[in-house]
Amino acid sequence: MNIANKVTLSRLILIPVFVWSYYFYRRSYDVAAIIFIIASLTDALDGHLARSRNLVTTFGKFVDPLVDKLLTMAAFLVLVEDLIIPGWAVIIIIARELTITGFRTLAADQGVTIAASKWGKAKTFSQMTSLVCLLSAHDALNIVGIYIFYIAVILTLISGIDYIVKNKEILDLENI
Repeated sequence: MNIANKVTLSRLILIPVFVWSYYFYRRSYDVAAIIFIIASLTDALDGHLARSRNLVTTFGKFVDPLVDKLLTMAAFLVLVEDLIIPGWAVIIIIARELTITGFRTLAADQGVTIAASKWGKAKTFSQMTSLVCLLSAHDALNIVGIYIFYIAVILTLISGIDYIVKNKEILDLENI
């Protein structure tokens, strides 16, 4: 297993650590926020390592986005449980993620790789930024985080529609 994949797996290991710290340090979420930030930064690190050292693997292509989704979904779900963000909005985010993951799987089966779009990157950035703000124990950041969260929900919808519209040929409805 190469170093990039090990970094990805370290992010996976940090997910239960993040969730535990969220509950253990109740109402003082800075520890959870710091762990979330560290885990999020490993995403950039593993991508940089994989590309710069020519360590891109099929395992990494599959596991890296999966771990990203697990990390963000864990954070969204603990925030829903604490009534910080609404469940309906997180359902939209989860539905988009599952839909596009399935869509990418169909594309891969047809030998097509769907690269992240500017909308997808903006969605990811806004989700991560909102989560860092919402996980913070600072009221001012929490308020900013709520606004960014709703922007993230809107970008989630736009990016999902954008992926499907730009790659609709993947959905060969005549063969379904």
